[in-house]
Amino acid sequence: MEGTTPNAALAPGAGRPGKIAGKIVQRDRAVFCAAGYALVTLYGLLCVLPFVLVLVTSFTSEAALMRHGYTFFIKEFSLEAYRLAFRNPQRILWAYRNTVCATAVGSTLAVLIATMTGYVLQRKDFPQRNKFSLFFFFTTLFNGGLVPTYILCARYLKFRNNYIALVLPLMFSVWNMIIAKSYIKSIPFEITESAKVDGANDVLIFYRLILPLCKPLIATLGLFSALAYWNDWYNTLLYITKEERMSLQYFLQEMINSIQALKNLVSIGATVDASLVSLPQETLKMGMTVITTGPIILLYPFVQRYFVKGLTIGAVKG
Repeated sequence: MEGTTPNAALAPGAGRPGKIAGKIVQRDRAVFCAAGYALVTLYGLLCVLPFVLVLVTSFTSEAALMRHGYTFFIKEFSLEAYRLAFRNPQRILWAYRNTVCATAVGSTLAVLIATMTGYVLQRKDFPQRNKFSLFFFFTTLFNGGLVPTYILCARYLKFRNNYIALVLPLMFSVWNMIIAKSYIKSIPFEITESAKVDGANDVLIFYRLILPLCKPLIATLGLFSALAYWNDWYNTLLYITKEERMSLQYFLQEMINSIQALKNLVSIGATVDASLVSLPQETLKMGMTVITTGPIILLYPFVQRYFVKGLTIGAVKG
């Protein structure tokens, strides 16, 4: 019988091309992974180094900073920036209290409203969903302007020196709603239909079936909302005048502006107390950056595993 013999497959070198190809694939994969890890590590260092520079500068004396400039090593260790920032501990504690409470309450409400709205607008049995979606999208292109908004909030909604001014303006985000809508749309609609058949109402379906499946979405929207509330100072500028109700960001900005005003007075020849002239300005900025960003940075590792998943799923669906 013509053809290869049964022992041909066992001949020396018969399987060598396949083994060589497998080794090449493994080598290429190893090189690709090594290059990928190197690029990610480099990018991570580029992201971390600016914060390291800020941290080092905050513990450097103002005089050393003026002489040597910004460096990654402490030339002259000093806590003057932090002493100045905590000179009035009661005010900074008030500011922290206001910001933490506004962030906690506002983020919870913002996530709840965004997920509820997104759930309603993706329901196939809601006939007006496209009209409402157009209405929400329209607000991202046009708004009423600063003056009408201020008059409405200050005169009619009573935002002046009210804690609601720190929560309500940022409570709804169309962008967060779109992410929620896209994510919830990836959940099979048959879950809702089967619950309807079993007699469950819409509220029960949302809280007992939909929300438990949205942990990555909730973590993502929660982080977005928390960052927005934590970094907000503009609403305090518009509506808050009492010191005990100011947000942390506005309080720290006010302190920096006060020091800058003193230095401007000195530059024009005004008589100012000598102790006020020597107040650190650049190191104080860095110290305040550490004070304001520290808590929100510590929050990120707890939601990191949900964060990427929530973004990718919400981005490619719908």
